[in-house]
Amino acid sequence: MSHANARLTVHGRALLVRRVVNDRRPVSHVAKELGVSRQCASRWVHRYAAEGASGLLDRSSRPHNSPTRASATKEEAVVAARHQLRCGPARISQATGVPERTVTRILHRHQEPLLAWCDPVTGDLIRARRASGRRYERDRAGELIHIDVKKLGKIPDGGGWRALGREATVAHKHKKVRIGFDYIHAVIDDHSRLAYAEVLPDEKGATAAAFLLRAADFYRHNGIPHIERVISDNAFAYRKSTAFKAAVAELGAVQKFIKPHCPWTNGKIERFNRTLATEWAYHRPYTSNTERTHTLDPWLNHYNNERIHTGIGTTPINRVSPT
Repeated sequence: MSHANARLTVHGRALLVRRVVNDRRPVSHVAKELGVSRQCASRWVHRYAAEGASGLLDRSSRPHNSPTRASATKEEAVVAARHQLRCGPARISQATGVPERTVTRILHRHQEPLLAWCDPVTGDLIRARRASGRRYERDRAGELIHIDVKKLGKIPDGGGWRALGREATVAHKHKKVRIGFDYIHAVIDDHSRLAYAEVLPDEKGATAAAFLLRAADFYRHNGIPHIERVISDNAFAYRKSTAFKAAVAELGAVQKFIKPHCPWTNGKIERFNRTLATEWAYHRPYTSNTERTHTLDPWLNHYNNERIHTGIGTTPINRVSPT
């Protein structure tokens, strides 16, 4: 099949050649009739003379050689880093020293699936791609923060099924042991992506209100003195809680809610929750719930100060204080 901008199909090229070679008509006249340049018409005539009918078929635009292509060793290192780190081109580039665009081409060449298509623990392909072209970003840090709660099942002492396998936890089902849940309260700044999170015992309004005030202190210590708006979903703790409304008022902020059943309106915190699960909660097997909880603060420090955020091209703390 001809490329999108081609004036002539294979049939059109054969017609051109027939008029020039068999009918012995001038190349320039035939070229004008078919709407192509004389040089283009001459090229197809010469290809037919050299190769016959096969010369009129489409050819790949790929160069015969690529002297600047990454070496096989570099490509192996990039693919290995993708499997080991399970991250995007920016962090793979940081780990391997290969430019981001080159990393992207290597991953495409090796047909590596997108991270969104893969299981965050095993890396196995599990789902199709979902994307939205509509995006927004506030102009300055503190203008809008997103808040949400993510519920995680607690890990029994000795490790759960991710560490020991499904068979090892069948006994818990027969005993009907209720391990319970952790509630990860999280907040993220819309402009800088600076994030803060805590593991708390419930998702009640008073708990969410106290968390919001501590999050505001965190932002003040990191160069965001004032929060102007707080957006959340329509959970009871946010919409109905008097304590949460009082906390928002204490900050001098305006409370906003997303449209019901439209979680993408709160997309930045939803994406942070997924990153939290992929890179912290389920990144490796833990032997106890306490062990996982103690690793949250170091991971948050890494997320805010070291990890390149692909949506902004730098770390969140650098977005707050570029100098």
